[in-house]
Amino acid sequence: MVETYAPLLLMFALAFVVVIGFFLASHYLGPKKPSPEKMMPFESGNPSEGASHLRMSVKYFLTAISFVVFDVEVVFLYLWAVHFKSLGGAGLLMAAAFLAMLLIGLVYELRKGALEWEN
Repeated sequence: MVETYAPLLLMFALAFVVVIGFFLASHYLGPKKPSPEKMMPFESGNPSEGASHLRMSVKYFLTAISFVVFDVEVVFLYLWAVHFKSLGGAGLLMAAAFLAMLLIGLVYELRKGALEWEN
């Protein structure tokens, strides 16, 4: 069993060694001339203006969480579609129950106003 995973483990080990090698090479071979201008924080090459910490609306985080939930749903539905023939009717019922739960969650979000940005 270990023989089947040996190439994968070798690839991960080699990738790890290459990444560490690049980090070390850039650290030791890169220029080291810090100056006050280089040490200043900047925004896209311009001096920063205003406060560095802005208050974000909770709606932004609700939208982000909703996106992640429905994005993960797509992954599960893709896997279900790949194995559709082997799952049979039971798989179809499970997928329908999964979609029904997500639809209930979406309706709940809509009724609570979580997707209305103006409020």
